Amino acid sequence: MKETETGSSDLTPLLADADSLENQSPRGLASVSGAVFNICTTMVGAGIMSIPATVKVLGIIPGFAVMFMIAVLVDITVEFLLRYTQSGKSTTYAGLMAESFGSLGSLAVQICVMVTNLGCLIIYLIIIGDVLCGNESGGTLHLGVLQEWFGIQWWNSRAYVILFVVLFVMLPLVFLPHMNSLRHSSAISILLAVVFIAISSAMAIYAFWKGKTQNMRLLPEFANQVSIFDLFTTVPVLVTGFGFHVNIHPIRSELSRPSDMSYAVRISLAISIAIYFSIGFFGYMLFGESIMSDILVNFDQNSDSAIGQLVNNTVRLSYAMHLALVFPVINFSLRTNIDELLFAKKPVLAKDKSRFTILTCLLLALTYTIAIVIPNIWYFFQFLGSTTVVCLSFIFPGAIVLRDVHGISRRKDTVMAILVIIMAILTSMIAIATNLWTVG
Repeated sequence: MKETETGSSDLTPLLADADSLENQSPRGLASVSGAVFNICTTMVGAGIMSIPATVKVLGIIPGFAVMFMIAVLVDITVEFLLRYTQSGKSTTYAGLMAESFGSLGSLAVQICVMVTNLGCLIIYLIIIGDVLCGNESGGTLHLGVLQEWFGIQWWNSRAYVILFVVLFVMLPLVFLPHMNSLRHSSAISILLAVVFIAISSAMAIYAFWKGKTQNMRLLPEFANQVSIFDLFTTVPVLVTGFGFHVNIHPIRSELSRPSDMSYAVRISLAISIAIYFSIGFFGYMLFGESIMSDILVNFDQNSDSAIGQLVNNTVRLSYAMHLALVFPVINFSLRTNIDELLFAKKPVLAKDKSRFTILTCLLLALTYTIAIVIPNIWYFFQFLGSTTVVCLSFIFPGAIVLRDVHGISRRKDTVMAILVIIMAILTSMIAIATNLWTVG
């Protein structure tokens, strides 16, 4: 199996020797700061939209505690993957699973990556379309920013606007062959997320000063048909937010010192915790119990002043642009995994320009088409994404440790792997069952 996720221009078979891997990897291209930007961008995607509603369900104190706990578990499982990558001969996630479980393990990773990442990309386009072109839910028409400014025109309909964004914003970025090449766009996407949080925080503080905020719950309140099982439905949302395991190997391969990856991961987790808790706290403070599962819906309201409307539009546009810049990072691992699955014996994707171009264009066209044809696919992929992200983030790394093909697992590693797998399975089963019960 070749190393497709690194963007290297050399062929790297799955069982190549370690020296060969060192020579073929594009070392020295990326700094720790670039790795941090790309990791943070992977985590801080569409996840921050649902964090305030998650904090509303859990309460402020348990909300922060659960965020911190998941971040710690993510750090542990990332360390599992990095350690076994260092001891083994494969430099991709799928290859790492292949070393432990053969071709079925590799296939399981590739399927989970394709379901999760394709679902995320489609959702990103849907959200961007909702922000710019509006949507209709429950019989209520929500106007997009462009429709508010220019009225409803043929050129600001969803199909044309998303096509423009895809061609002129996303296409140039997805054609970049190396993950490190996306560090600048990733930095801008994080800056836009910070702008989104800063404006939301300022609005919340202003509302608090005017006495217009509602009381916030420090702990969950089991009333109004809310049960303890509903708390478990928040876990997949947070796991999805912190899930970046599919980009560990391509980012690591471009660092001058692979050992810096652990350092970059911990910095990124700290930044993401700060971002998530800030938007969760201030978003909950601003909208209280009326907060929606998608906080952008709360900002999609007519303001009683021109300044208020400008602020609302700025929040929505900054978040839409943030997602447009997250898109190429998520697309990178999706493209390389599909290529690794379909063209395992071909040269590395970045070296074959025709294959790279065709696969990139086909994926972009597929994502655009599904987002236009099935704009309500959100819940379908949210259900599947929760399951596959849990596998990629916890179950597969834990299984690699339990398999221990390199004989490097310590007793505490084995115990932690078992606990992580059990917790992941139980919380996912309860969350899925509760969601199905609610829908039913």
